[in-house]
Amino acid sequence: MKAIKFFAIAACAAALAVSCNSATSEVAVEAELPTAAETDSVSYLIGINFGSFLKGNNFAEELGELNMSEIKKGMQDFLAAEGTPYDPEFGEQFKINPNEMQRLLNGFISKKQSYKAAKNLAEGKAFLAKNALKENVDTTASGLQYTIVAEGAAEKVAPQDTVWVNYKGTLLDGTVFDENDSTQFVANRVIKGWTEGLGLLGEGGKATLYIPANLAYGERGNRSIEPNSTLIFDVEILKVGKFVPKEDK
Repeated sequence: MKAIKFFAIAACAAALAVSCNSATSEVAVEAELPTAAETDSVSYLIGINFGSFLKGNNFAEELGELNMSEIKKGMQDFLAAEGTPYDPEFGEQFKINPNEMQRLLNGFISKKQSYKAAKNLAEGKAFLAKNALKENVDTTASGLQYTIVAEGAAEKVAPQDTVWVNYKGTLLDGTVFDENDSTQFVANRVIKGWTEGLGLLGEGGKATLYIPANLAYGERGNRSIEPNSTLIFDVEILKVGKFVPKEDK
């Protein structure tokens, strides 16, 4: 019902804007219709409302794939519909019942995510297979690939150590999704590929880590990383705070 309520609000606002500007009268009226500027403002805000719906349902990047003529047709059909969304027969006036919206949206988004995950996984495997053949790239048993620029101190980072690092994270297409200077964290409280990669270096060490999806964010991804993405990190360890176990009293 949430999606239907949204369209009800937008449709009412649109209907109000249309009716106010299309009204005609042959009698003297001591009131003014909204100006063209006011109509444009309301129209713009309705567009923002619709954009909010698209973005909130992860449609922003798929907007170019959506059928704009069908979007317009749906809005026109809603404006022309009789009754309210709360009437039992209301949905029967449309070629697709609005009550099916959540199910269809979920199916659409699920298919898009599944396709992205499969595509990213295939591209990642192809990249890593080719990358592994480079002379300066080594691969661990887990599948992590790395190039060490400088090993740093002889004592390597342990999982419970605190590290201060400069880093830059990129996708396979070169997009920088994260970059930080002198950020601090515990080595085992990040993605698996990071924890393993840091363990190859000591203080002052530098490396490029090529992290397969299963050692990164996996099938879920995160807000800035698509599912099953292979990630590349340039890492420099500025400082290492060695873990000191608490003494039993």
